Amino acid sequence: MWQTIGHVLPIAVAVALSSVPIMATVLILLSPNRVRSAVPFMVGWLLGLVAVVTAFALLAQTVPKPRHPQVALAVAEFLIGAAILTLAVITWRQAPTAAVRESRWRRAVSSFGPGASFGFAVVLNLRPKALLLAAATGLIIRADGLSVTESAIVIGVYTTVAATTVAGPIVATLVAPEKARGWLLSTRHWIDENSSVVAVVILLIVGVVLVGNGLTRL
Repeated sequence: MWQTIGHVLPIAVAVALSSVPIMATVLILLSPNRVRSAVPFMVGWLLGLVAVVTAFALLAQTVPKPRHPQVALAVAEFLIGAAILTLAVITWRQAPTAAVRESRWRRAVSSFGPGASFGFAVVLNLRPKALLLAAATGLIIRADGLSVTESAIVIGVYTTVAATTVAGPIVATLVAPEKARGWLLSTRHWIDENSSVVAVVILLIVGVVLVGNGLTRL
């Protein structure tokens, strides 16, 4: 189980550093609706994380065990890693047009109420990047042959790490809203300037790690 946790931690960190849910969190916390909308957004994000990675882990369980499981896992990890690397290239090439699209949803997020915040947080887990990372995690859990209890613990650790950059700011802001405003504004400005670069770097790192893991299993 500990080896599995070690394998999924880099993926969980990649999810935690994703700029879209962090920016959505910041915008909600800076909006007039933060008291009503922040907690539903956090709950939706947590439930979405658990649901998607659990679904992929269960889906992986339905696949018949191959004659050479390590080879099959190696191929699957290599393919997912290659897909993530491809997504990194696409993200980099689409950075100028992505900025225009982001400005639209950012304006909408600032006006979200509790229901919309919850639903938006859940939907964020269905983005291509989020699905690829969850698929990689589910595949690792399946390949290591964990029990139900061990799988639940691994998913719990994955979710805890992945949710820190959403849950942490929300809790801190609700506890001390005046102190939080300054660093929320700084975070929003920093993400505006660096989100594309950060996204590409994270995708490249995770993609290389998965491709490397796949190659070492051959």
